Amino acid sequence: MIKMAKADLIVEQIKNTVNDQTKIRNIAIAAHIDHGKTTLTDNLLASSGLISEDTAGKQCFMDFDKQEQERGITIYSANVSMIHNFENDDYLINLIDTPGHVDFGGDVTRAMRAVDGCVILVDSVDGVMPQTETVVRQALKERVKPTLFINKMDRLIKELDLTPEKIQERVTKIIADVNILIEKAAPEEYKKKWRVNVMEGSVAFGSAYRNWALSVALMKKTGITFKDIIQYTKEGKEKELANKANISEVLLDMVIKHLPNPRESQDYRIKKIWGGNIESDLGKSLAQSNKDGPFVGMITNTMQDPQAGTISTIRVFSGTITEGMEIWNASQEGIQRIQQLGVYAGPRRVPIESIVCGNIVAVTGLSGSSTGDTICTTQNKDIELFESIKHLFEPVVTKAIEVKNIKDLPKLIDVLKQRGREDPTIKVSISEDTGETLVAGLGELHIEAKVERFIKDKGIDINVSKPIVIYKEGVMKESVEVEGKTPNKHNKFMIKVEPLPEKIINLLKSGEVKQGKIRKQDLNEVSAALREAGMETPKAKKAVAIHDQNLFLNLTKGIVQLNEVIELLIQSFKEVCSEGPLAHEPLMGVSIELMDAKLHEDAIHRGPAQVLPAVKTAIREAINNGVAVLYEPKQILRIDAPIDYMGSIVKEVQNRRGQILEMEEEGDMNSIKVKLPVAEMFGFEAGVKSATAGRGFQSLIDITYEKVQRDIMDKIVKEIKTRKGMK
Repeated sequence: MIKMAKADLIVEQIKNTVNDQTKIRNIAIAAHIDHGKTTLTDNLLASSGLISEDTAGKQCFMDFDKQEQERGITIYSANVSMIHNFENDDYLINLIDTPGHVDFGGDVTRAMRAVDGCVILVDSVDGVMPQTETVVRQALKERVKPTLFINKMDRLIKELDLTPEKIQERVTKIIADVNILIEKAAPEEYKKKWRVNVMEGSVAFGSAYRNWALSVALMKKTGITFKDIIQYTKEGKEKELANKANISEVLLDMVIKHLPNPRESQDYRIKKIWGGNIESDLGKSLAQSNKDGPFVGMITNTMQDPQAGTISTIRVFSGTITEGMEIWNASQEGIQRIQQLGVYAGPRRVPIESIVCGNIVAVTGLSGSSTGDTICTTQNKDIELFESIKHLFEPVVTKAIEVKNIKDLPKLIDVLKQRGREDPTIKVSISEDTGETLVAGLGELHIEAKVERFIKDKGIDINVSKPIVIYKEGVMKESVEVEGKTPNKHNKFMIKVEPLPEKIINLLKSGEVKQGKIRKQDLNEVSAALREAGMETPKAKKAVAIHDQNLFLNLTKGIVQLNEVIELLIQSFKEVCSEGPLAHEPLMGVSIELMDAKLHEDAIHRGPAQVLPAVKTAIREAINNGVAVLYEPKQILRIDAPIDYMGSIVKEVQNRRGQILEMEEEGDMNSIKVKLPVAEMFGFEAGVKSATAGRGFQSLIDITYEKVQRDIMDKIVKEIKTRKGMK
């Protein structure tokens, strides 16, 4: 435990620094699973005085959830603020330790919205792994600047007994691999600028477990060399080494020197994450991180505390947040009040009455708010919302959950709503066909750890179905024009559909163009993006709405009353996109085009009860005419295992309709890249472990959708309809 006097000193230092934006660094630590993030965080906390140095590296202080301790993995992102002295100045480091397992990647995405820089951590033995690529992509998508820490260097020296030349070769390859990822994912202006570089000091290497690290800056300052490091490690003098080359000093010095403060980062980040007018007074305040401007923030995480209720993590982008202030939740359109305000110190919070923008703060009092909500002063109710936090992968696994005792149903729905507010990658829906409560997540573990366990901990007995796969529906070819008549026969809509090219599907999937109705001020930008992806100019200018990976176009001419029903047309488009005609699965890659319309002059004859069924029926008939097709989700995986077990892995893959894409050999290990239908993957990880005597492990690279073969499509459609209770 920290002595009280020391704890009080840390709190005082935080309070003295929290309002100086130039002395703030908001950072995340991100990596592939088991590469050592939480161990590294432990050592940073120990040197700042928040935990004992004796237990650092073993305590996993940031894994304070009971389930994290049981499983030995990080499930939830955890925040902590610490003070680091650099060149005789105190700096406030607001740090987020993120999960490494792909099923909890949504937490990484949300953390990246809150921070300005990150430390990408790579295991020196494993090298760059699939989840390393994922976290680099997530960081750069949010304009978060990376630095690199190469961990577990002691293993290269002790276990693998590599020569200094071989170690250097290994380190050089890791740096090159990370830079390839950065150049691939970074926006054009940062592809070269944000590359990590040993000589410039944006790369460090060491051992988080042994508490030592080395960088060029430290080598110049102390005269310690890499040969010294090898000697100390081989002689078992790691404690002595940690005193001379302390990991906290090296890492946090690198963070302060090479990662931006909030004023610097918001100048280029706001343009990416906020869609409002950057030249307006509010836009300027956001871009300049103006502490005297109007308060604006975004909720990047929510969690429940048994004593305090809802704790909201907020990145403050403009103005100053104070205890007791009334705020407007622009996403929920409601007034709320800040009760308590503070900064994180692991599972506890340091109360502070007032905090300026550029900080990550903990707030109580915003019950009912959700992760991703935009909040501001009550004077700015018409604020443009921040861009939604979009994860790289979408949920592909669903489970049906039902209560054993019907009296628990309202309680179950409340708990699921709460989980959905906390983690937007958990999708909760109640099926109108069956009344089932369906929960979709990024993987089996995601649902098991964050939903099933949470419900059971609340004392609710439930039955959980086997995993259900969500398919997508699409069309094979352009349809004829289909007429949709309103029930009163007074209105007609001519609808045509056609498949979208892959380039346009990828554009809609990328998040580069906004979902929903396309606003007038955004139309030029959206149509330019569609033209660049290959759409003809006349069509691109007629885009009306985007939903998931589908497009709605208005190709009519001179219909005066159409603007009066356009919202109903968009609603019809969205509803069919959510439930296609084959089996009520979501649509993907479909262009839905309104070709012509005849509308009654009197608005009373073209209300929702008339327009919605006419348009939805026409869209569904057009899809069937264009030959409706089913797409199934497939995961692209990397499997690493000793060469001797490759035959068993290949057999395991082929037995599940899988494909072998690539094979690479390195030493006595093989890396195999495979593609597997998600429907065949349940129990696959256990199968790989069994086939390799526990020595094989898998990593997700990507998720893709491919057309289901005709010979099995009818069978799958029938199974889905049976499950949903459809005719």
